[in-house]
Amino acid sequence: MNINSYYNKREIAFNKIQESNTVTKVIMAFMMACFTGIMAQFIIPLPFTPVPITGQTFAVLIAGLFLGKKYGALSQILYIGIGATIIPWFAGATGGIATLLGSTCGYFVGMVLAAYFVGLISERYVESRNFTRMTAVVAIANFAIIYIPGLAGLAAWSYFTQGIVLGPVELIVMGLAPFIIGDIVKILSAGLVSKIFLPKD
Repeated sequence: MNINSYYNKREIAFNKIQESNTVTKVIMAFMMACFTGIMAQFIIPLPFTPVPITGQTFAVLIAGLFLGKKYGALSQILYIGIGATIIPWFAGATGGIATLLGSTCGYFVGMVLAAYFVGLISERYVESRNFTRMTAVVAIANFAIIYIPGLAGLAAWSYFTQGIVLGPVELIVMGLAPFIIGDIVKILSAGLVSKIFLPKD
């Protein structure tokens, strides 16, 4: 298959996703929710923080790339809602309201917002789909849109359940610093997915 044929097939496949009817898009959002649940099981627990290293943020980032802002965000709402009520597919095969409202509650909020943000940029600015620009976009989604509510939620959880007020340094040590290297890998991978699979015009 020559490069022009590849570009053509890529555009056709992407357009089919974008032009699908509502039912099909909801099904695709559910499938992305399932993928997020699978990636959440790739987990490395850390002894000094209740927040584990997982692979789910990669699924969050590419949800927006493929499904756009509306259905990318919906995929994460489905992931959170189903995990809280039906299927224990949060990190470490956990689930339920207690987990949803636990130390990672803010990260769940950030995941919905991040999928929406990536989808918004990808939909609105076609030129953003190259490797360099999309890597920058998903880096913002990861380090700002996920971590700001994530750290806020961790601080609230620590105060209301443990009676401990976490300072900025403690929050960064517990909720950000251990994940930076893994996040960089996921960000670069999402940028590569955008370069390979998304049409540029």
